[in-house]
Amino acid sequence: MYKGLNGWAEQSDAHQSVRNIDTSAVVEGTLSDLDKLTVNDNPTPPEKYNRVEQFGPAWKDVDHNGCDTRNDILARDLKTISDRRNACVITAGQLADPYSGKWIDFRKKEASKVQIDHVVALENAWQSGAYKLTQENREALANDPDNLLAVNGHDNMAKGSKSADQWMPPNTAYACTYASKQVQIKNRYALTVTTPEKQALADALATCPTE
Repeated sequence: MYKGLNGWAEQSDAHQSVRNIDTSAVVEGTLSDLDKLTVNDNPTPPEKYNRVEQFGPAWKDVDHNGCDTRNDILARDLKTISDRRNACVITAGQLADPYSGKWIDFRKKEASKVQIDHVVALENAWQSGAYKLTQENREALANDPDNLLAVNGHDNMAKGSKSADQWMPPNTAYACTYASKQVQIKNRYALTVTTPEKQALADALATCPTE
């Protein structure tokens, strides 16, 4: 049984989608990748974070399929799509939200209820070394589908630009997957972690299933 917005209902497929999905082999690899991250407790970016100037406007059509990244992620993450304006724009659907573990009804006219989160927040990325990347690579980071999740707006706003030691998903069953994604992205773009952040990621990875 899975507790959605409308009470208890059988939703085993969606329930699985918001649980940790890592196998022990993946976890072992992620722990190894965590150890590869450089620890920097005193990052010194040359200027303040500016989303548009440093990472480009939201959202781009990076894969040139005619749809912007936001709509690509909605199409990927919504479990059901019940209405579309056109081939790109989804106007209604249902999300198995990984951060809360609940079902959320998506309606475009109430779009703030479902938002697209950067797993590694862009301001955190800037602070942890993205200022060393080229503009092209920063824009790639901002639109990287591996760093993007459709989630409930409340938790996305609560997270803001916080790092893993400052915020983790309320749905503790998703901690392993969330940490794995953070480690993956920080390695991909040569970003650093702080000592408390690295410990928080290690603690989250310790919750991963072993079989």
